[in-house]
Amino acid sequence: MPLLIFWSVWCVTALVASAVLTRQLIGWAMGRGVIDVPNARSSHTRATPRGGGLAIVGVVTVAAALAVVLHPESMVPIAGVLLPSLAIASVSWLDDVRPLMNRTRLLIHMLAAVAATAVLGPVCQVNLGSFGTFDLGIAAWPLTLLWIIGLTNAFNFMDGIDGIAGITATVSGLAIAVAAGFFGATAVAAVAAAFAAASLGFLSCNWQPARIFMGDVGSAFCGFLLAVLPMAVPLKSEPAVASVCVVALWPFIFDTAYTLLRRLWKRENIFRAHRSHLYQRLAIAGWSHRGVASLYGGISAMSAMVAIAPLFDPSARAAADRALLAVMLICMTLLVALVLVAERREGIPVPEVPHA
Repeated sequence: MPLLIFWSVWCVTALVASAVLTRQLIGWAMGRGVIDVPNARSSHTRATPRGGGLAIVGVVTVAAALAVVLHPESMVPIAGVLLPSLAIASVSWLDDVRPLMNRTRLLIHMLAAVAATAVLGPVCQVNLGSFGTFDLGIAAWPLTLLWIIGLTNAFNFMDGIDGIAGITATVSGLAIAVAAGFFGATAVAAVAAAFAAASLGFLSCNWQPARIFMGDVGSAFCGFLLAVLPMAVPLKSEPAVASVCVVALWPFIFDTAYTLLRRLWKRENIFRAHRSHLYQRLAIAGWSHRGVASLYGGISAMSAMVAIAPLFDPSARAAADRALLAVMLICMTLLVALVLVAERREGIPVPEVPHA
């Protein structure tokens, strides 16, 4: 019971702190002109302050410091997660205030990914559950860097409508917390739980109609943190925790990969501004932001629960893996089908937006 009370207080404190900070940031950002003004690429229609992700960054930073105080042996892995994540948040905040060149952002992303991987070590194995484990060998370093940089940017791409990034961050952070806690990585679980609670606190001001946006400072930080947190657990449990993370995030990963491949197939300039993501096309076709965000969050939560279940009941591993594969294939088909049906019903062409 004392342990349950501790985790309850930990999460509630992070949630309340994030919600209060986010509300304070609304006026602060408005007063300093850190505002997202609608344009041809936007999914919103009114000027809205951005930078609300600073609340998540602040809460996670304090939670990480407290986790190290409570578990001093975790100092190196937690530092390997937090310090590069703060570097990502810093350059992203600068980008929110005054847009930076793409190559500048990418360089910082790469340096932060290299730093985190150097401290935490690359992901050397991919856990496929009952289907076996795949050793990455010499490809471990480049694939780990690709994973970190890719998820950092994918999360940024997917933060385009009210609530979708916040709800996915909440679900994914909670999934990592449960998996890390199961394997005894208490400090990592504490940071992940605080991150999930802070994302939920931010969501209280970002659910449609959003009063503030996460901004690059929030979305890039969230993507980077989620990518590296599983790398901070003990090596023997890293493949299992990483697989839970991937499963929880697969709707974001699928949407980003599908959109990229679709644009390449159509020989479109992938660096050109667009609104071709599946979630954007649903919103353009008439779905509400809360409806799309709930769809993605629901799929993420359902997938994460199926992935986590075998940790507590190993005998269910094979059945859970088959169920998870079925869920993912059905939901992938469902997402694409919903977009096609919605666009056909509304008669809306897929927009291609030129540079602003």
